[in-house]
Amino acid sequence: MKISIITAVLNRHETIADAILSTQAQTWSDREHVIQDGGSTDGTLNILRSLADDHTCLRSESDKGIYDAINRGISRSSSDVVGLMHSDDVFAHNRVLEKVADAMSDPEIDGVYGDLEYVSASNPHQVIRYWKSGHYDQARLKYGWMPPHPTVYLRRSVFERWGLYDTRFRISADYDAMLRYLVQGGIKLAYIPEVLVKMRVGGESNRSLGRILLKSREDMIAIQRNSVGGVGTLLSKNFSKVEQLMHRRRTTFPLPHEEICA
Repeated sequence: MKISIITAVLNRHETIADAILSTQAQTWSDREHVIQDGGSTDGTLNILRSLADDHTCLRSESDKGIYDAINRGISRSSSDVVGLMHSDDVFAHNRVLEKVADAMSDPEIDGVYGDLEYVSASNPHQVIRYWKSGHYDQARLKYGWMPPHPTVYLRRSVFERWGLYDTRFRISADYDAMLRYLVQGGIKLAYIPEVLVKMRVGGESNRSLGRILLKSREDMIAIQRNSVGGVGTLLSKNFSKVEQLMHRRRTTFPLPHEEICA
């Protein structure tokens, strides 16, 4: 089973090497890493070129934002199973894609997801939030549930039938897309009950008060257009982050790129 990992990146020279090496450390060899660079000017492109291997498919061109870049990457990919690796993230260990492939070997399953750790930007071993997603039940959507987007892998047929990310959203296109796939598409998800990805804090959705408010407005649009609830759904979605902070835990395994360099 070939798996495509999509990375959209723009001016992330501080973290992009970690994301690349984390992907290259995966034991599942039947993969491609589709990197969509938005025209970086800070040295990111040089790093991408220097680290490219036989699994890398790199393109650098201007785009209309992160979701447009992700859509371009998905359109360029050639695998039946597609997931994301954001430029600030790393896999939790080097067998993540093995576990994804194993779960996706069931032809009745349309996608898989797992748990996510938010970690310190300066120390990826320091866990800030632990997002234990749990098993999917459509009734949970009205309480703001969604699978952690960086851990989600979907069959290409999901995108072909139900569309890519709506680029009219600046922050919440992932939430809107997952609701569309789950509610309109009725897709079947399998849960891998472990941390699959470590995500550095400080992403686009929480960099400022203005971004937080924009995300809330866009989340509300996604909730209403997919008919999963109302204001209560939005409030439940936001309050769930408090529980994630309370259930944070410290992991002990090294980062994949550290294993390579050891």
